[in-house]
Amino acid sequence: MTTALEGAAVDAAHPFRDRLLDGLAQSIGERGYRDTTVADIVRHARTSKRTFYEQFASKEECLIEVLRRNNEDLIARIRAAVDPEKDWQEQIRQAVDAYVGHIQSRPAITLAWIREAPALGAAARPLHRLAMEHLTDMLVDLTDSPGFRRADLAPISRPLALILLGGLRELTALLVEDGRDVRAIVEPAIAASTAILGRG
Repeated sequence: MTTALEGAAVDAAHPFRDRLLDGLAQSIGERGYRDTTVADIVRHARTSKRTFYEQFASKEECLIEVLRRNNEDLIARIRAAVDPEKDWQEQIRQAVDAYVGHIQSRPAITLAWIREAPALGAAARPLHRLAMEHLTDMLVDLTDSPGFRRADLAPISRPLALILLGGLRELTALLVEDGRDVRAIVEPAIAASTAILGRG
């Protein structure tokens, strides 16, 4: 059986696939993932349950694909925002601002990634591992730039990158769950990143 994690390469051009993914994202924003049904998804997508099950085996598989794409968008947004020639502290601010901007645009999807995906168990484990691998790769790449090298700072190690990402994810989830302004992430994230990355 094809998993949603592989879905980008399988029938990605189907005209209803993106509509169904958007339908799930809209319903998560309205009702949350747990209260969303396939009927909600197809209502937002303006299609049928039959079409849904032609594309996805389950609501869970659809969620995994939504989250996979969301994570790819997040990484692309951060990479595009950071100027490697800037001083390293400015690069940190650029990365954090891009992260927060992405969260502000889709807070419910972000919360589903952090809180709901782990409850899917083995089905979502590849999604989580791949996302953290790609995010870690991004941090290593971003810290191997002219701005960091000018300050004699080595690229972040993968274990430290994971620690930084894990703390940021938890702070993000708490703010979104409490309905607080996610801009409150900015200064703590910058302070933690500066402390960890400026260790050299």
